[in-house]
Amino acid sequence: MNLKTTTENPAIVNLRDVRLKAMLAQMKKDPAVRLKLASYYAGVANYWKFYDGESKQLLKYNVESQKKKQEAAFNQWAQDKPAYAHIFSDYAKAYDEWKPYVKQRVYIGEGILGSPLAAFAANLMLLERALTTTGAPADALPKALVTVGEARKTLLESEDRPSDQEIIAATAHLFYTDIPKDQQPIGFFENIRSKFGDLNDNNTWRIWAAALMNNTFILNDKKWNDFVAHPDAVTLQQDPAFAYADAFLKNYYSKYQPIFALFTSRNQDLGRAYLKGVMEMEPNKQRYPDATSTMRVTYGNVKAYSPRDAVHYDYACTMAGVMEKYVPGDYEFDLPSDLIDLYKKKDFGPYKDAEHNDMVVCFITTNDITGGNSGSPVLNGNGELIGLAFDGNYEALSHKIQFDPVYNRTICVDVRYVLWCIDKLGGAKNLINELKLSGGAVVKK
Repeated sequence: MNLKTTTENPAIVNLRDVRLKAMLAQMKKDPAVRLKLASYYAGVANYWKFYDGESKQLLKYNVESQKKKQEAAFNQWAQDKPAYAHIFSDYAKAYDEWKPYVKQRVYIGEGILGSPLAAFAANLMLLERALTTTGAPADALPKALVTVGEARKTLLESEDRPSDQEIIAATAHLFYTDIPKDQQPIGFFENIRSKFGDLNDNNTWRIWAAALMNNTFILNDKKWNDFVAHPDAVTLQQDPAFAYADAFLKNYYSKYQPIFALFTSRNQDLGRAYLKGVMEMEPNKQRYPDATSTMRVTYGNVKAYSPRDAVHYDYACTMAGVMEKYVPGDYEFDLPSDLIDLYKKKDFGPYKDAEHNDMVVCFITTNDITGGNSGSPVLNGNGELIGLAFDGNYEALSHKIQFDPVYNRTICVDVRYVLWCIDKLGGAKNLINELKLSGGAVVKK
């Protein structure tokens, strides 16, 4: 808990915030860029929100203190049991040994590889191996060229150079300022200083990032095609984008990945021993089975909640609320004119909710969901589809670690709103005709 709330999560949130701001600045300028980056931006934002909310809720509900009480109770029970008495002292040792390198790992994954260009350049290490490995299979290089060629097409379809350039500049600068000097790739930042200037000057990083973008053959079709026609290791290794990703990844994998692998292995071993001990300590307590990699069903109810004093969230929201938030031309809260016209006419067809006398857009339930559940079907007691889960409420984002039955809610889009969008807004009556609709209210308190 302590590592998450003090180090890991804040680092993830900060680095994602940098990336989101860089993208949003360009998305606001150009609708074409907004469309190009929309999906990627949403993915980055989704887990920015998750890690930010998780930390805040873990602190708010003092989960660390609760876990310490559980540890103390276990240690008391295990003190005369050699198989279990050492578990938490071993945990402490494992975390103490890994803690100095936590930010190194986060800053690689969320910072350096947070640039789409750098992430692609890292894939070229596959090509480097094919070019430099003595005795490599004859088909290794052709296969690698095909693989990276397809990946490059994907990159270019969604690459926005101005935002990516800003991401590279900002995240490299953060790595330089936030990661201990003895953990940094040898000579990399010194090279930037010698060629581009003072590393405490933001402008230095922008000039360096611009030079990287302008000189990499990855973003230049002619240079890329020339390289593919005559691939060689020296040309690849001298490319500034590849050299950037390569320096950080080789530094990480040679020095810190082995430490992380050992930490992970210890954690798994200690986790198994702890679970076995807890089951012996409390043999009659009911526990969830391990449902990893299985199909699973979670049961819940449609239910309102009150997260804090004088604040109450109803169990459903309607089109009236959508219109209340409408801001013409706004990046987030603009609406299609057809939707506005249909709302003004109250043309909801058979999808209107009788209780609200309006179109229900979303509802909340007490179901327990996790990452990857977006789009999961929400069924009523008759097995009928009533909505699709797509998010969790902010007040319970710590649910992976500490599920709170009072505050935990799953946010679902009402299937009637989906059908209305298909039918009335989209005019795709043919799709509606393919469905069996039961009619009636979808959600009730």
